[in-house]
Amino acid sequence: MSNIHIIANGIYFPQRQIKNDELEEILNLESGYIEKRTGIKNRYYAIKETIQEMALGAAKNVITLADEKQDIGLIITTTTSTDMLMPGISNYIQKKLEIPPCICFDILAGCGGYINAFDIAKVYMDSRDIKKALIIGVDKLSEIIDKQDIGTAVVLSDGAGATLIEKEETYDYQKMYISNVKAEEDKNNILTYQYGKNVYMNGKEVYKYAVTKTVENINELLEKANISLNSVKYIVAHQSNLKIMKAIASRLHIGMDKMYTNIQERGNTFCASIPIALYDMQKSNFLKKGDKIILLGYGGGLNTGSILMEI
Repeated sequence: MSNIHIIANGIYFPQRQIKNDELEEILNLESGYIEKRTGIKNRYYAIKETIQEMALGAAKNVITLADEKQDIGLIITTTTSTDMLMPGISNYIQKKLEIPPCICFDILAGCGGYINAFDIAKVYMDSRDIKKALIIGVDKLSEIIDKQDIGTAVVLSDGAGATLIEKEETYDYQKMYISNVKAEEDKNNILTYQYGKNVYMNGKEVYKYAVTKTVENINELLEKANISLNSVKYIVAHQSNLKIMKAIASRLHIGMDKMYTNIQERGNTFCASIPIALYDMQKSNFLKKGDKIILLGYGGGLNTGSILMEI
């Protein structure tokens, strides 16, 4: 088993910002309604950028911050809204960044896709001679929502996040890394997207799922690791809805100071939300060597996954 180190995180957002007052006027909602219901103040819509260009922007950002692109042996992109199945976004990034032959593929695992991608990268790096992996989460949701649907229009945002990880050989001990990734077979029709149609979300059922299965998943993870949440500095969850994250924190009996949130200014970017959160945390120096964090993904599939790792 190898130690995995997050070198850097990168982001890309379109220039067009959509504030609450604009949507509240369009949807004939009273002032303050959106923030009260979701916690969101702002979201982004891509006007000219393709989903491939957004993913590339995040990849370029993380490589610039890391100041390196050597030894990347794996690129995984996770998305729910790609408009081109072949070649994949990961292949597009490889070509544009002129990365030598490596493993490239995209995965579809709903909003939990980043967790799946990260865990797959860990497995590949453990079993193969791969020194670095580039993981990208990207979604262009503004094109697949009904702009008159309050349930999705006020929440979803466009954006991309990328994480560059490496295999560490210098540690004289095994850093903690434990995952708990699974798909829930029950009610997988409550959050769906079919190409050519709009995202469908049953808000009440999604809420019930999100505040129960995530808590079960984390408790299973902690049991596998044989530690308590007191040893964990942050839970970095998919930024779905502030009410959902508060409910998860309450059911885990922790304060919101341990549940990192940035949805207020970023919106719900589906597969991109966790790497974007990691970027914001890294930029604010919230994480330091030795910290233990839990990455938590959940959403369409229904896919639920968590990773307990040491920074």
